[in-house]
Amino acid sequence: MSSGASIMQKLRVRPRLVDTSEATVTVVIPCYNYACYLPSAVHSALKQTGVRVDVVIVDDASTDDSLLVASRLSSENSRVQVVAHSTNAGPVQTFNDGLDKATGEFLVRLDADDLLTPGSLERAVAVARHYPSVGLIYGHPVHFSGENLPRARANPSSWTIWPGRQWLSDRCHSGYNVITSPEVVMRKSLVDRLGGQRPLDHTHDMEMWLRLAAFSDVAYIHGADQAWHREHPKSLSAQKVDAYRDLVERHLAFEVLFDGISQELPELLELQSAAKRAIAAQALKLATQVLDKNPADHVSINRFVNLAREIEPDVESVYEWQGLAARKHCGPILSSLHPLFVLQRIQRRVTNALRWQRWHRSGVF
Repeated sequence: MSSGASIMQKLRVRPRLVDTSEATVTVVIPCYNYACYLPSAVHSALKQTGVRVDVVIVDDASTDDSLLVASRLSSENSRVQVVAHSTNAGPVQTFNDGLDKATGEFLVRLDADDLLTPGSLERAVAVARHYPSVGLIYGHPVHFSGENLPRARANPSSWTIWPGRQWLSDRCHSGYNVITSPEVVMRKSLVDRLGGQRPLDHTHDMEMWLRLAAFSDVAYIHGADQAWHREHPKSLSAQKVDAYRDLVERHLAFEVLFDGISQELPELLELQSAAKRAIAAQALKLATQVLDKNPADHVSINRFVNLAREIEPDVESVYEWQGLAARKHCGPILSSLHPLFVLQRIQRRVTNALRWQRWHRSGVF
């Protein structure tokens, strides 16, 4: 675990007054062709109050003016340093190269098109200072598009602190990633111990959050917005993988997690089994949704079913298998009209809406 005794059970407490003035935070900003956004990201970090901030920009061989802009920002402020790749290395290596230069007690990974909200680092470090066992702190990110930043809430109402392995267990049983990325503050000593990001195409962030939770406690800040996440056509998040690929990538995140340092966890087999069943169940749910459409795309249905079977060989024991099998037995016309299946479709939409509401309130599904 990180320094300090781990908490024994989940806590929900009021924010505490903590002196963070001596805390140092390194903000690593990977950048590829984001010259137009980079100054805003850097300034959002440098303007943070209550902590001492330095910035490491890593330019991944951009073909626009990103390196020129980064160099100018560095010349204007001694707290900014630049690492320049001669060839494109991808987002994982770019962050890890920035991590090698980080000297702060705490660490943030901030994409060059995102921004930190005012006071976010002070709020996060206060939690970490009060609970030395916490190695990962996150909060609510505001997603936006366009040039105008939405209003960000600045006054935290409470903190939730989880024993790390309880938080990890919840993620394994749900199979979902609940963190965007820029809203996270990490304890660097923990990252130094566990290593940087792993070479995953789309879920390198997710795997890292899970790995940190395996060896430290996790905290969430309620009532305040911790980052702005920009949505635009050229962003990595906008280059969306389809539902099938998303499942594959999340499955790979869990596989990489449990194949690494997390092998020493005593509950390894239980967590690994839970994650597999969660992803398999989601694959079957998606197959069911496709089957509910008329006409159904049987190629997609078979892809989801085969993925579920590949991940969980005992797939017929997964609860969602029964609903899919019942629909297949009834046929497309009857299943589209059957009252039970109609009710289940309504329930599915309501459940999804409630899950997202819960995430906005509490940071978890």
